[in-house]
Parts: sequence; structure tokens; C-alpha cells
Amino acid sequence: MSRRLPTAAPPTPEMKVLFGKNLARCREGADVSQEELGFRASIHRTEVSLLERGERTPRVDTALRIAGSLGISMDDLVTGMEWRPGYEIVVPGTWEVVERDGKASTGSDSTTADSATPAETPSSAK
Repeated sequence: MSRRLPTAAPPTPEMKVLFGKNLARCREGADVSQEELGFRASIHRTEVSLLERGERTPRVDTALRIAGSLGISMDDLVTGMEWRPGYEIVVPGTWEVVERDGKASTGSDSTTADSATPAETPSSAK
């Protein structure tokens, strides 16, 4: 199994759709049209539409201009979104955490809490 750096992974479709829903909610809450938001944020109105439909993900500077144009924080645009590090690997039936230095520690479902040290427990791998 090959590993990718966390930054190499593209945004998931779910992330794009959730960002779009958050953007539409915030824009409508501010009573601003897509065209007006585009003008305020210096992006084309069709870009606003693409973002709201989840077909595109904005760059950080674009998201900052959108948030500033609506008078909201970036938190409002990413509400409900999360990102997990790309170096976690979960295998059904066992667990494995690949640490940043490339060393792996493994275990299985048969490991009991009595015999495992705190560093080996699956709950500490999160």
C-alpha cells in the first residue's frame, strides 16, 4: 500500500458539496445575490455558482475574500468539515498507525487492554 502526503490528496466530493452548502447558506443569510458576491469578492458570478453546487473548491485567498465580502469568518464556510491526516492507515480486523518517521506499529483485535501498554492501545492511535 503506498502512502500519500496529506497535502497530495484532492478535496473529496463531500467536502466540495458541504462547502457549497455553507456558502449558499451564508450568502442567503446576508441577503446577497451570487452576482453581488462575485463583484464584492472579485470573482465571476459563475464561479460563485460552481462553488455553491460543489463543482469547485476555492483557493484559500478566494475563500478569504468571500468570507470578508459576506462579513463572516472562514469558520462559517467550513462548518461541519474535517480532515484526517493522510498517514493513518486503518485495516479491517487490525489496526496500524504509520508514524511520520515511517515506522509502523501494529496490533490486532485480539489485543486486550490488560496485555497492551498505553502506547499500543487502539484508542491512543487516534
